Amino acid sequence: MYNKESLTKLKKLNELAPEVMKAFWAFDKAAVADGGIPVKYKELIAVAVALTTQCPYCIEIHSNNARKAGATDAELAEAAMVAAALRAGGAVTHATHALGG
Repeated sequence: MYNKESLTKLKKLNELAPEVMKAFWAFDKAAVADGGIPVKYKELIAVAVALTTQCPYCIEIHSNNARKAGATDAELAEAAMVAAALRAGGAVTHATHALGG
């Protein structure tokens, strides 16, 4: 399902739903802009979320953006481990629903 060429269809989405896509792009840009949390940390958060949602497009885009913002491979690895811990923790806590009374 992952095919980078699919991203060329974003132009078509922009044409088919111009107002919504304009709002989306503005929101997307604002969400990772420098603010109370620096861009590097926002991009590391985005990497962790992308790993958790397993979106290959987002993993690539936000890993590259994190590096551009000064993130190291060690920081990216730690962000990945945070994502992994949360996924594992979710499985553990959800397991409690499977246990008898």
